Amino acid sequence: MKRRTFVSGVLLMATGAVAAGCSTGEGVDLDGESTSGGTDGATTGAVLRVAIGGEPDQLDPNKTSAYFSFQVLENVFDTLVAPDEKLEMQPALAETWETSEDQLTWTFHLREGVTWHDGSALTSADVVYTYNRIIDEELSNAWKFGSVTGIEAPDELTVVITVGAPTPSLLSSLGGFKGLAIVQEANVTSGEIGTKPIGTGPYSVTEYASGDQITLAANPDYWGGAPALGGIEYRFISEPSTALAALRSGEIDWTDVVPPQQVAELQDDDSLVVGITPSSDYWYLALNQKREAWSDVRVRQAIAYAIDRDAIVQAVSYGTAAANQLAIPQDSFWYTEYSRYSTDLTTAQELLDEAGFTGGTLDMLATSDYPETVTAAQIIASNLEPLGITVEIRQPDFSTWLDEQNSGNFDMLMMGWLGNIDPDDFYYAQHHSAGGSNAQGYANAEVDELLDAARTELDKDARKELYASAATTIADECSYIYLYNPSVIQTWSPDLEGYEARADRAIRFATATLAG
Repeated sequence: MKRRTFVSGVLLMATGAVAAGCSTGEGVDLDGESTSGGTDGATTGAVLRVAIGGEPDQLDPNKTSAYFSFQVLENVFDTLVAPDEKLEMQPALAETWETSEDQLTWTFHLREGVTWHDGSALTSADVVYTYNRIIDEELSNAWKFGSVTGIEAPDELTVVITVGAPTPSLLSSLGGFKGLAIVQEANVTSGEIGTKPIGTGPYSVTEYASGDQITLAANPDYWGGAPALGGIEYRFISEPSTALAALRSGEIDWTDVVPPQQVAELQDDDSLVVGITPSSDYWYLALNQKREAWSDVRVRQAIAYAIDRDAIVQAVSYGTAAANQLAIPQDSFWYTEYSRYSTDLTTAQELLDEAGFTGGTLDMLATSDYPETVTAAQIIASNLEPLGITVEIRQPDFSTWLDEQNSGNFDMLMMGWLGNIDPDDFYYAQHHSAGGSNAQGYANAEVDELLDAARTELDKDARKELYASAATTIADECSYIYLYNPSVIQTWSPDLEGYEARADRAIRFATATLAG
């Protein structure tokens, strides 16, 4: 997906390969030294074996947009601030911060004594380097600095960020996910960050065996306290039956490769813990408005009326997701009621006739790395067939999917946007005419004005009204055709404690323990 969009090449592992590794609770020395001798640099303790749905495309947090990457990087890197379980921003690398009276200057005070995994000290220069890197190289999250006019380091533990206008979403932008993680300049310039990243997080990468696994070791000097686990092994398993078989046999300890149709069965299994929580994620369709056929809003609206969201939700999630015609789920403060597009083929055909659209072929970009996109595409093909639209489904791996999206080589695509906290995190990037993730080519001056105003509005209720207006227009004009909000579904061994499934899908094992 994007921004937490997310995946890259999925490699299916045979059950026998998954079985390799140590048993639950076994003490392991991940640095090759004795686990009992107290050798400097050695980490002892149980190794948590984790199965994720595919292999990261890289481990540079500022460059990747693959969710599989962030599942690993959440435990390797830190941001200035970070969301708690209620998605409220809390101190992380920055211990405290304050804003000026005019809200144009933010001063962050870094923790003392934070070190990189190689033992060198974290300083404010690292923060300035990271943010300037993202801005100067125009990386995918550069838009988050749209209001920033300056980033300075007056001393080794102070970072001052100035903005051109009040920016209530700044904390969310800096800490909402690990795409804004602080990186080490030497690690970047050496070219090693993609496979041998050096972070400040609770675990460090000790091995990246492409096609096999990624191994992390506990960071004994972590500023938040040394983890109880000795390390984490990430294995890449795309097939749910394989992942669940490995979990039940004790070959792995945690996975989110969970088929929704088996949730009820898993909940009845006393040998497993099932974590389900509503998410702030959303899945959507986008029609390429740079192509003439889809530039007419009536044609896009016709497709929105033809799609059967309930059938898609049932097929991809077995009812665990919630159909939604906007981005934001009902339990959020930012939720807006919207229900224009009930399935109505008559209205759809009338809109096509009005637009003079007589049918044709639609190139649908799904991806084999996200099976739900393929399943939904098949339903959409059936939905659109009565309108004379033939859907041709492509399903490349996610890396290729990203290339095709970025080059505009599609008629319609399906994808999700994960880890949402502040509305500015997604509405601006995806629907502002200058947005960095506006692959569909949507442009509406009124929406731009609303999104620009919402970025600087300090009153929360007033911001909500601005976003409600923008969101309604975005949906009316089908910049995106929103489908549903999924639930976070994960399952793990009862031996794993100190872990909870989170609404933002952040996979955090810093406080986890493993009995056995």
